[in-house]
Amino acid sequence: MGLKDKLLQDLKEAQKLRNSLKVETLRLVSSEIKNKEIDLRRELEDEEITALLSTQIKKRKEAAVLYEKGNRADLKEKEEQEMAILTGYLPEQVGEEALRQRIQQVIAETGAQHPKDMGKVMKVVAPEFRGRADGEQIKSLVTEMLAS
Repeated sequence: MGLKDKLLQDLKEAQKLRNSLKVETLRLVSSEIKNKEIDLRRELEDEEITALLSTQIKKRKEAAVLYEKGNRADLKEKEEQEMAILTGYLPEQVGEEALRQRIQQVIAETGAQHPKDMGKVMKVVAPEFRGRADGEQIKSLVTEMLAS
């Protein structure tokens, strides 16, 4: 079963259980998928849906931070709950240690030595871990390893 089918099946299940937050979240994601498919005039692959989910999670993370700054704990909590729902559809996340090892390998392969060589490393590592690791985490680890 594809990721899109799983999302639709879970949406139907959430409707039966009257889980309004999950229904609202999955409807929004489903409409984003549909809009993207209309733009591209084709069905989305699972990898593309995963990238779309990652984008949605990132938006909610940013919104939660803004709500926290604005002293809106209720809205912050809602964003965090939506993030948790969407995170369940991403592939298993890679641990920091495995990420560090791969970044170290790429640094050795590309010959990167200075922080200005970050682009060389990110060009290889970012697509490899798309959907399985946070882009900000990858960026900070690469920066840290190149600075030392």
